[in-house]
Amino acid sequence: MGSIYLIRHGQASFGADDYDVLSPTGVRQAEILGRHLADLGISFDRCLSGDLRRQQHTANSTLEQFAAAGLPVPALEIDPAFNEFDADAVIRALLPAMLPEEPEALDILRNAAQNRGEFQRIFALIIERWLAGTYDTPGLESWLGFVERVQAGLNRILDQADNTRKIAVFTSGGTITALLHLITQMPARQAFELNWQIVNTSLNHLKFRGREVALASFNSHVHLQLLKAPELITFR
Repeated sequence: MGSIYLIRHGQASFGADDYDVLSPTGVRQAEILGRHLADLGISFDRCLSGDLRRQQHTANSTLEQFAAAGLPVPALEIDPAFNEFDADAVIRALLPAMLPEEPEALDILRNAAQNRGEFQRIFALIIERWLAGTYDTPGLESWLGFVERVQAGLNRILDQADNTRKIAVFTSGGTITALLHLITQMPARQAFELNWQIVNTSLNHLKFRGREVALASFNSHVHLQLLKAPELITFR
């Protein structure tokens, strides 16, 4: 069977003006992942990422470790199907209707880095509304539209691969969640409960034959755990 490794990007710049930039910790996480995979002798026939900077930077930092170890490094291919959903757009569209119930929500979201616990609570409430589809607005990518986009990207990989290929996809937590939802048929809300647990640079392993896909492992981050440095285990 073939293998697809879904790799979440390294820690981004949560609370900064531009989230789509790896933090120094995020770069280190990607380098650690690359060295770990190289030590295991795992190499890839294809490597893809979405077109977000944090995804591409994670891919390049990981693959540099392959090159340093003398392993083959395929060219990084870009497919926007593996982009994260636009969380800022979802918040802007769905937050106003929540304010009567959550009057502090706007201040919490504006100061997310200082209110991480409350940010997560408010964001989870917004995501529940997005998943339900009853609050969809014109121009906003719906949950169903997001799932269809991710499914199309997966299908393109499967249609171009034989059953011996090892393929890496550097992507984001929401994209991995959508694929878990598609592959396991778990309800979207349950899938997002897992989303909150996905560690930066974790490996999520899919096995495939033709268009049949199964989940082999989820959220493996042993490359970080082995270093016994809790600060390397992050979730944003």
